[in-house]
Parts: sequence; C-alpha cells; structure tokens
Amino acid sequence: MTDMTTSFLELSASRQRRAWALVRQLDITGAWRAVGAEAHLVGSLRMGLLMKHRDIDFHVYSSPLRLTDSFAAVARLAERPGVEGITFRNLLHTDEACVEWHMDCRDAEGDVWQIDMIHLVRGSRYDGYFERMAERIRAVLTLETRATILYLKNATPDDMKVMGVEYYQAVLRDGVRTWDDFLAWRRDHPQRGIVEWMP
Repeated sequence: MTDMTTSFLELSASRQRRAWALVRQLDITGAWRAVGAEAHLVGSLRMGLLMKHRDIDFHVYSSPLRLTDSFAAVARLAERPGVEGITFRNLLHTDEACVEWHMDCRDAEGDVWQIDMIHLVRGSRYDGYFERMAERIRAVLTLETRATILYLKNATPDDMKVMGVEYYQAVLRDGVRTWDDFLAWRRDHPQRGIVEWMP
C-alpha cells in the first residue's frame, strides 16, 4: 500500500467517524420511526466512500406517505442542536414519488454537513434500489478501487458538480484510474437525472 493510498483511506475514515457521530447525535432514524416511517442510510457513507464533501444520505419509507407525518419527523430534527436550515421539495407527483428534505447541520468541530432525507412511498419505483446499489458496490470494492475513488473525489474542485455514481461507474465498470482519464470519461458519458446503474 502506498503512502498516498494510506492517506486517502485515513482521511476518508476520519470523515466517516465524524459523519457517524452526527447521525447518532441527531437520531435521524428515531425521528422518522416516531411517525411510523423507516429510515435507511444510503450513499457514500453506507459504502465507506465518503471523502471531502460533507453529505449524508437517507432514504425513508412509509405507506401511506402523509405529508403531515413527514413534516412532524423533520420538526423533531429541527429541534436538535446544530441544525441550521431545512429545505423541502414535493415530488410525489413524479415517477420518484417522494418528498425531499435537505438539512444543514453544524457538527462538534464547527463544520456544516448537508443531510439529504428522501421520503418515498413504500413500494414505489425506487423503494430499496439505492440500498441494493450500495451493497453491490461495497461487495466489489477492492483496496485499489476504493483508494482510486477517494482520490478522484478528493481531486474534484469544490465548484464542480459530480454525482457519486459517476466515480463508481468510471472506476468499477470502465477502469478509470487518473484524474485526466476521469475528465475524459465524463465528456464521453454525460449524465442527466437519476442514473440507474449498479455493478
């Protein structure tokens, strides 16, 4: 293992410890459970691929999905220490059949994290999809591909918007290993909307 690989893995592990501490502090699953909904961690934290972007993703399920319940759960979270802002989008009328909540929360070290909570109708199109995706990616990761993904995430400029799935496709499916190759890969593989892919 090279020193660079070790540094990326250590940085990611440190960031993940902070993320988990914040999840426990906020008791996100408990807030949703109190209104009869089930919250599942998804995204880079679940896969062990969290790097420099301070974001945590949950998918939440209930049937039926009542907006009053969704607002009640988020109201509980809004009272937690460190929560500084929450935004809402109603996408129940779309194929996604969900409500999006985006919450900004400051951790014990003073950094702001974005926590995305997507409240979906149980049994709808994306029920369980991103949990399965996360587990499939975790299953195929090697030390080399994990370090490569973390390196690419770390190299990405802060003002450049890249979906996590782009890194995973490029590295795991198409063998990308360098930043220049990743930029070329993105030019050849423009992504729009939700990308349905898993290894």
